[in-house]
Amino acid sequence: MADPWRYSAHGISIALRVTPRGGRDDIDGIETLANGRSVVKVRVRAIADGGEANRAVTELLAKSLGVPKAKVRILSGATSRLKQVAVDGDPGKLGEMLRTLTSVK
Repeated sequence: MADPWRYSAHGISIALRVTPRGGRDDIDGIETLANGRSVVKVRVRAIADGGEANRAVTELLAKSLGVPKAKVRILSGATSRLKQVAVDGDPGKLGEMLRTLTSVK
């Protein structure tokens, strides 16, 4: 299975599947969609209204990856459960942290 993130000179880009009103804020591992694409499963307590879930996702990723919130931004999918998110920082370090966060708990 391919990693659901891509490396760049400035950081990484992560493919996400977000579940709003998921009961807790957490990263639930990696899932393969029906089309074969891999995504990181993320759940947040916030509702998908007025950008609340998007804010919760960026805050969760920033906290989990140890970067400031300003370094996390949604590239696409602001109104969809499937999102592409960019995280600025050391790509190697971010990739290793993601690998740890998405490993089977």
